[in-house]
Amino acid sequence: YRVCGNCRKVPRQEKRVQVSPPLTRGPSAFIPENEVMQANGLDERTNLLVEEYSTSGRLDNITQVMSIHTQYLESFLRSQFYMLRMDGPLPLPYRHYIAIMAAARHQCSYLINMHVDEFLKTGGIAEWLNGLEYIPQRLKNLNEINKLLAHRPWLITKEHIQKLVKTGENNWSLPELVHAVVLLAHYHALASFVFGSGINPERDPDTSNGVRLIAVNNFCVCDLANDNNIENASLTSSNFGIADSLSELEALMERMKRLQEDKEDEEASQEEMATRFEKEKKESLLVISGGIWAFPVQFSFDDEIVSTDVSRYVEDPGFGYKDFARRGEDHLPTFRAQDYTWENHGFSLVNRLYSDIGHLLDEKFRMVYNLTYNTMATHEDVDTTTLRRALFNYVHCMYGIRYDDYDYGEVNQLLERSLKVYIKTVTCYPERTTKRMYDSYWRQFKHSEKVHVNLLLMEARMQAELLYALRAITRHLT
Repeated sequence: YRVCGNCRKVPRQEKRVQVSPPLTRGPSAFIPENEVMQANGLDERTNLLVEEYSTSGRLDNITQVMSIHTQYLESFLRSQFYMLRMDGPLPLPYRHYIAIMAAARHQCSYLINMHVDEFLKTGGIAEWLNGLEYIPQRLKNLNEINKLLAHRPWLITKEHIQKLVKTGENNWSLPELVHAVVLLAHYHALASFVFGSGINPERDPDTSNGVRLIAVNNFCVCDLANDNNIENASLTSSNFGIADSLSELEALMERMKRLQEDKEDEEASQEEMATRFEKEKKESLLVISGGIWAFPVQFSFDDEIVSTDVSRYVEDPGFGYKDFARRGEDHLPTFRAQDYTWENHGFSLVNRLYSDIGHLLDEKFRMVYNLTYNTMATHEDVDTTTLRRALFNYVHCMYGIRYDDYDYGEVNQLLERSLKVYIKTVTCYPERTTKRMYDSYWRQFKHSEKVHVNLLLMEARMQAELLYALRAITRHLT
């Protein structure tokens, strides 16, 4: 068998396709290098932040792309540094191995490689890198909660928590478990950012061509040999429907203005708000199944020949995201955000069991939610609050979380189909994200605005995972 030099997969032998790694310069395959550099100028402040908080000791590609939004970058680096480096319940090698286990759920070789290096540098046992069968039983016991958090967090119950903290030599203390859960949720969400922003492999002076062989996407040129050419999936203009991207922008501005005016005129009843949530939740089922994909929706590792570097860290590889509101399955209760909020419940619990991380996470959530430059594409002095809230709440809607005071009709008016496809892919199946999807929505917007979208999706996803896990821990305690 020949092995693809870019993604390490084995193309089928009967197809003779010449494979060469499609590498683009710069930190992102989606964003032109000069735009990343122009947007942030890699200024002195960014370099100071990296010196102070970088865990790798250098300016990696994730940091370069995030530094388009320097204010947010500071919150991100501080919280990540605290999780990985500062005093906490877990030993340093455990922290990096948990990061590897989390990233592997989405086949994110970029993050796996990064933390394999950090794991060894912090004194990790090299044998553990041979796969899950070589690690201690108490780390193996995290497999179930890792799998559920990554793909279906609403299934996590207090029984899962009790099983992990029960007495015995392999048990977890509650502070250790909270530290582990925060790391798992952080790296699942960060995998979404890596794929959603097209983060390129790191350039490495130790390799012959200057590039470490890290797959940044599950799809590669070599997939032509495996009949997996996703770029030719039915993501055509007929699917995305709007030919003129300028009129698309003007239409969105008009809808935002109309929503603001309607809000001042009248408010919908609670019953109507609940109905709109249920409608949006059910419509999210159709976002991917409605002819958009050219391959099965219920993805599993078995569908592809996956690098053993990734699969060795994964238990039950066929387990993936399933829609919260599947037809005929109404037994799963909606998570009413008012009954268990981050602000009133999650924050205090996580801070009590793993001191100070709550403050750092809260600052990061608030930062990304409130971040605005009051611009939209070429327009200035625009209030983008409704748009940011729609993006954040749509992610939570797909995870079955409902805000009683939010009108989900706004989601349908503000997020067109191509953007919903992108959001669902980046959030639920990030390894399937392609440049075609990234390019297909908001075609008049700046790349910095699309990076902001990815930051919102990442933080909304992380908060959703934490809400389910922390609620289960609260139920265990009571």
